[in-house]
Amino acid sequence: MGINVFDIRHLCQSGLLRWTDHAVKRLIKRAISRADVKQTLLNGKVIEQYPDDYPFPSCLVSGVAQDGRYLHVVCGIDAKELWIISSYHPDPEKWTDDFSKRKEN
Repeated sequence: MGINVFDIRHLCQSGLLRWTDHAVKRLIKRAISRADVKQTLLNGKVIEQYPDDYPFPSCLVSGVAQDGRYLHVVCGIDAKELWIISSYHPDPEKWTDDFSKRKEN
């Protein structure tokens, strides 16, 4: 079953977000705003599931940031919070045109 977009949106809208140190460092390095991450979570779709991640399952969400560029957000859900793990603009060389599937090697 995995993480669904409705749970992600509910937690995001409720302000139940936790930002890992890794995520904050990457946002700064990549010039991505928290607002861009939130917009992606509220309007994006889950494109990959990582059910065995530790300490809780996570997933990859693909969406569009405020500037119109595609954005990927790795997030996980524990019992009551949405953890933001990382975020990046996907590389067109590694993803299909809609950035929803990895290209074959």
